[in-house]
Amino acid sequence: MLKSKTFVKKTRSGGIMKIVREHYLRDDIWCGSEVCTECKQEESVLQKDACIESNLCSFPHYLLPDTNVVLSQIDILEDPLIKNVIILQTVLQEVRHRSAPIYKRLKDILHDKEKHVYTFTNEHHRETYIEREQGESANDRNDRAIRISTKWYSDHLNNKGLKVVLLTNDRGNKEKAEEAGLLTYRCEEYVKSLIANPELVDRLALTNDDKNEITSSKVLFSEHLPLSRIQSGIKSGTFQQGTFRASRDNYLEATVFVHGEGDDSTEVLIQGLQNLNRAVHQDLVAVEILPLNQWVAPSSVVLQDEGPKEDDVTEEEEAELKSGPSGVASRKPTGRVVGIIKRNWRPFCGMLFLSQIKEATRHLFTPADRRIPRIRIETRQAATLAGQRIMVAIDGWPKHSRYPNGHFVRSLGSAGDKETETEVLLLEHDVPHQDFSQAVLSFLPKMPWNITEEDMAVREDLRNLTVCSVDPPGCTDIDDALHCRDLPNGNQEVGVHIADVSHFIRPGNAMDLEAANRGTTVYLTGRRIDMVPELLSSNLCSLRSSVERLAFSCIWEINDKAEIVQTRFTKSVINSKASLTYAEAQMRIDDANMNDDTTKSLRGLNRLAKILKKRRIEKGALTLSSPEVRFHIDSETHDPIDLQTKELKETNSMVEEFMLLANISVAQKIYDEFSECALLRKHPAPPPSNYDILNKAAKSKDLVIHTDSAKALADSLDAAQVDGFPYFNTLLRILATRCMMQAVYFCSGMDSDFHHYGLASPIYTHFTSPIRRYSDIIVHRLLAVAIGADSTYPDLMDKHKQSALCNNLNYRHKMAQYAQRASVAFHTQLFFKSRGILNEEGFILFVRKNAIIVLIPKFGLEGTVFFENKDKPSPKLIFNEEAPSLTVEGHSFNMFDKVKVTISLDASNVQHQKIRMSLVEPVISGVSVAPSEPEAKRAKLDR
Repeated sequence: MLKSKTFVKKTRSGGIMKIVREHYLRDDIWCGSEVCTECKQEESVLQKDACIESNLCSFPHYLLPDTNVVLSQIDILEDPLIKNVIILQTVLQEVRHRSAPIYKRLKDILHDKEKHVYTFTNEHHRETYIEREQGESANDRNDRAIRISTKWYSDHLNNKGLKVVLLTNDRGNKEKAEEAGLLTYRCEEYVKSLIANPELVDRLALTNDDKNEITSSKVLFSEHLPLSRIQSGIKSGTFQQGTFRASRDNYLEATVFVHGEGDDSTEVLIQGLQNLNRAVHQDLVAVEILPLNQWVAPSSVVLQDEGPKEDDVTEEEEAELKSGPSGVASRKPTGRVVGIIKRNWRPFCGMLFLSQIKEATRHLFTPADRRIPRIRIETRQAATLAGQRIMVAIDGWPKHSRYPNGHFVRSLGSAGDKETETEVLLLEHDVPHQDFSQAVLSFLPKMPWNITEEDMAVREDLRNLTVCSVDPPGCTDIDDALHCRDLPNGNQEVGVHIADVSHFIRPGNAMDLEAANRGTTVYLTGRRIDMVPELLSSNLCSLRSSVERLAFSCIWEINDKAEIVQTRFTKSVINSKASLTYAEAQMRIDDANMNDDTTKSLRGLNRLAKILKKRRIEKGALTLSSPEVRFHIDSETHDPIDLQTKELKETNSMVEEFMLLANISVAQKIYDEFSECALLRKHPAPPPSNYDILNKAAKSKDLVIHTDSAKALADSLDAAQVDGFPYFNTLLRILATRCMMQAVYFCSGMDSDFHHYGLASPIYTHFTSPIRRYSDIIVHRLLAVAIGADSTYPDLMDKHKQSALCNNLNYRHKMAQYAQRASVAFHTQLFFKSRGILNEEGFILFVRKNAIIVLIPKFGLEGTVFFENKDKPSPKLIFNEEAPSLTVEGHSFNMFDKVKVTISLDASNVQHQKIRMSLVEPVISGVSVAPSEPEAKRAKLDR
């Protein structure tokens, strides 16, 4: 049967166009049930014995949830107990339009065969499709469609001993369903009736009635404005919209990043609980800028929400904020949140803070991320969950409540357990880490795999070249290899050979989509989360020695002055002669007795790399510093047994120089060929205000740092030396690293500023690591099309899709860095747990109003020494923001001062275990120090 709709539409040119939409209806769409003999179905999804023990439904039954139940109770639907569910096409389409994250979770449920969830295409079934009636809203029409489909299923399966239960929380929909004789319950009502799993009640999201029940009558926050008011306010300029970013260090402070035209953006400071107005980290909010006389400076106080409070804001809390710098120059645009445009809530990891009231069911959940407020939940299994890492979702935040309300999602395991803590940091940093699906694995090549004659026919045979790889110890995903040989004309040929991952991952298939979503391989301490399946990452794509591998080669002819005479790109086949570590390659270069072809190649590469680096630095490339650590892990317990800062050798620099050169050469090539859709990488110049702290640090030592260009900064850093203080220059470079902006991927057709500030290069991309970065796979595809080695496809040439891809890659890359730092912090805690108390020398990196932040060079570790103690009177503190310096009982602490501290692990708070630092030297009478927390804020210049 064919239904059609006809309507007219006005075109851009002002003409009228008639549009006819056809809608096909069928009578052969299956019901999906095993018990059905009428539907001629090839396979069934819904089981014959669909029995869940329930006080309400003691008979076999299928569940049919409406849209709002799916949207609000997805955690219930994901539970293994809930099986044999019918998802209507109407519901699926509504969920898709209203929430992309829940739609993805619903699709995962549909693909899980153990769940027996069936999609019924009611919108194309002749007996369940309905037209929208005159005057009927789209929502009412969809509710009616759901009731019609429930009725059809009930009649269809009635004589087969099975019933269909409609789950809806909509009072009107429930009443109409009951009038039609349908079996219907509220979701909460049904879940509470289940006998097999009473704990499932804890996973129920709160309804509006529940939210009102657990809040006080006192209004703490102003009402959020409706979206219509917000939109008109933004249009008129009364309000600004931006991303809400809560402070890690002060729970009463946040910043809203208001995005302007191009790279122009404004930061609006929000201070105080009422002005924060129930916004949660990463929400999209509307802010009202306060009058100039109400602008304030960011607080210098480190302030954390230490425990549950009544539903009120204390005067002491607000007073803490008002003690920040008062100078007019320090003040920033300040505002208040007037409404929420889009919530960015997700399930949060953390621990339960048990109520002191006996038999209480309402407790406070403390998130692992300090930027997220505590969440009030209701649970009957608090005793079981004590000491566990759990996940909780926020349901809402009423204006009468100090904290948001939420519900329990699932338990992750015991707090402090290595696997549990790793799971927490992966979830908290949104790192996709599930096993690769069968759909993804189905696109792997069949083993045994060999290079075919067809492959050889379209590739350059470079197997005779003395190619070798140089990597960190234990590296199995070898992306790159190099060669260097003399040419008859006196020049040298240098090749960078990169794993040809794009040969194995073809555009648009399941493996490609998964890699695009993951974006990057994530390296944790002792664990690697691969972007592509291991068969590719550690075997077929890895350029291991003594095996033939497919590569994408960038080959230069270079003269003695390291000037490029000629560049060419080719798909190739190589056979690496050696897989070396940096240390092994360095020993070969340094050992005068070794003169084999591989060693000669390494020496040639090293000589040219030194010239290339010198020239780069002369052009203004920055050499910055970031304290990175390496753990030595026990092979049996997998616990860290030693902790050292990483030592870099000449060979590290050698490999880096040629990777940079290849990336620049490829960037120019793909931009020349595809000026609108080249995937490039840029590093924006920092705004002058970013250098304030660097200038203050230099000024304290009577030095001047010029920051008007990268070249000026590089020269200033080279010249910044203090007699008798050799580590000063390293500290200054660490500080300069913190001033940098993040390097980002972008599409050339969507931007005009290509410059890479840190590398002093006009153009740059990532080509050299396709095993672990999806950006490089796209660049390989672009380069392959540019040299005629592969064909293009629509998405590759679509600058808008490329730009959207870049946004995901930037997000995944940032989250991977944060996850890596969190892993280092956790293993640092394990290390100090086994080592006990240590005394070490360090340097003050930053000075705060009530604390100093100390770097321990030996361990590359940062920690905070607080000059306050809640149990004793605080010492006299005088903070000078301009210096900056902190005077404690007459002793002045300045940036880069040397101190001696005691380092130990403070495990008094299981969730937020901390590295405790307390001052040993200088000795200050009357000073007692509180526990500290390592700061994993190493925003290094990313190349």
